[in-house]
Amino acid sequence: MSTTKRIYGLYGDDDDLMNGVKAFRDKGIEITEVYTPFPVHGLDKALGLKKTRISDAAFIYAVYGVTIGALATWYMMNHDWPQNIGGKPAFWWAHNMPAFVVPMFELMVFCAAHMMSLTFLVRNKMYPGAAPQNPDPRTTDDKFMMEFVSDDVETIKQMLIETGVEEITVKDA
Repeated sequence: MSTTKRIYGLYGDDDDLMNGVKAFRDKGIEITEVYTPFPVHGLDKALGLKKTRISDAAFIYAVYGVTIGALATWYMMNHDWPQNIGGKPAFWWAHNMPAFVVPMFELMVFCAAHMMSLTFLVRNKMYPGAAPQNPDPRTTDDKFMMEFVSDDVETIKQMLIETGVEEITVKDA
């Protein structure tokens, strides 16, 4: 039988949470997860998290949108139904490209925004049918929570008390 437990420390203030995170990081105790009702400035650095790659994904999605926009405007205006726009014959796409900047830009923004949102939801397991991950619904209102998975429950409980925790919960992992 495993003695590994999940320990949750509930804080009432984000400053207490930040002090607690720093204290645990200084002692080398790994924090499994932190739940907050709003973004806490500097928490990612205090936890030692790496930079996310969502900006790289956004660039790829934007390039995809521009490519779709360029191909769609070429197909519609040069191949399928060529038209004379502004006195410019539709011999090839580059002659009329300035007229297509707006739809290409709009498709770039559309693809980047929607695909980043979908990536975020899938990456964080927030898609329909996924089990909720939040162990305490108060963290969506006004409380802050640190989660630990450890065998040394007493040490973590003592440190949580020292850092000003309001409530401690221990569950089987």
